Amino acid sequence: MGLLLVWLGMALGFAFLQAPTTFQVLGDRDLAGRIVGATLVRLDWAAWGAFALALGLSWVPRWLEEFKEMDGLGPLRLWSAAALVALLMCLASSFILTPKLADIRERAQVPIQTLSENHPDRILHAKAHRISRQLLVLRMLLALSLVAGIGYLPRRKDAEPA
Repeated sequence: MGLLLVWLGMALGFAFLQAPTTFQVLGDRDLAGRIVGATLVRLDWAAWGAFALALGLSWVPRWLEEFKEMDGLGPLRLWSAAALVALLMCLASSFILTPKLADIRERAQVPIQTLSENHPDRILHAKAHRISRQLLVLRMLLALSLVAGIGYLPRRKDAEPA
């Protein structure tokens, strides 16, 4: 739970404090975009760690416990599915969207905002940026729901007295 809360705090700080402040203070949207993008890469790697460790630390013993107790869809299976979805979003952000945004910037060789509104690179950049923001918000919501759902996960039974 602590890992997820730390990452959620970092993501909220990034989305509501660091990114808007960077754009406001620098004034140069291209430089601010590069700084925010570099921060997002690090935030993505932190998300990999938070979601993967949360899944790994709680999954194996609880999965076996739930497996013994019930058939069908239990809280651990739902919790695990949510953590796996978050990891898939990390995969998309780290290995699809971030390289795509970098490729578009490199190909354009000028600040994106200087391109005309209907330039193909500006349109692609805006679309990839929008998807990246949506994935970040969804991962924040998943982190919050995973933290809230920890209390519903099965626990090991105390040893029965002899």
